[in-house]
Amino acid sequence: MNNFKRLALKILSIPHISLKKYYKQYRKILNILNPPSEPIYKTLDDRIMIENREIPVRVFIPEANPLPKVLIFFHGGGWVTGNIDSYTNVSANMANKTNHIVISVDYRLAPENPFPAGLEDCYYVTREIFNRPEVLNCRKEDIVLIGDSAGGNLAAVVSLMARDRGEFLPTKQILIYPATNYDHSESSPYVSVRENGENYIMTSRRIQDYMDLYVQNIEDRLNPYVAPILSKDLSNQPETLIITAEFDPLRDEGEAYGMKLEEFGNNAKICRIENTIHGFFSNPLSSDSIDKCYEIINSFLKD
Repeated sequence: MNNFKRLALKILSIPHISLKKYYKQYRKILNILNPPSEPIYKTLDDRIMIENREIPVRVFIPEANPLPKVLIFFHGGGWVTGNIDSYTNVSANMANKTNHIVISVDYRLAPENPFPAGLEDCYYVTREIFNRPEVLNCRKEDIVLIGDSAGGNLAAVVSLMARDRGEFLPTKQILIYPATNYDHSESSPYVSVRENGENYIMTSRRIQDYMDLYVQNIEDRLNPYVAPILSKDLSNQPETLIITAEFDPLRDEGEAYGMKLEEFGNNAKICRIENTIHGFFSNPLSSDSIDKCYEIINSFLKD
């Protein structure tokens, strides 16, 4: 990364508006900054009923005749921000870059709905899709979980829950710079938290703020459904692709999760995208890095 870019990122990282105090305003800003581009090809809004609640989903159908796989996408945003609207461009791009159907899940957000509310939404939607694959003209083995950042955490945990509850089990998952641990303070065991915790926009302090809003019961932070890398048993997990960013505080814990999956006999591929920061996957200015990311994803989906 050149010195000019480093300086620009450092300047952008200096302000720290209290996420805990202004998270609602931050959500609105994200929606304003991410208006749907035109044209968005075939989309369909739907709602999945779970008991007495509805979970909104948005289905993205690629421009060309879609390939058979279905990608269930959990968006990032620290479990606090983001929704199917602010991630519409990302999801539409995903459908067209992979040529697969993408289903984006509008799970409940913290702090209004803290852990495990959003996680349960993601699990229920995934279970319903696995129970009715014929609706999407696919097989159960064609359903893939994918998420970025907090969404990567949710994808990994849904796979753990699926194994534990025995109701279904994905064959593949794609985790893009996932959060897999709960501690992003100076006591974190991962070097990337200290090396990249400042000056790269997504600071370690902001990640801790997200965690405070998402997991309000301190004891729950040791739960593998919050921090999957703490699980004592990672056996029988999907074939996994983990993509990390070089200058991301979450880099090392994402890669460590892939290595731990392998220790338990799973197939895991770890790819680090050089000269990138956390959030590049949803940043249209990072087009070269996004293209590289999709090269890796499409190769993984074909294998």
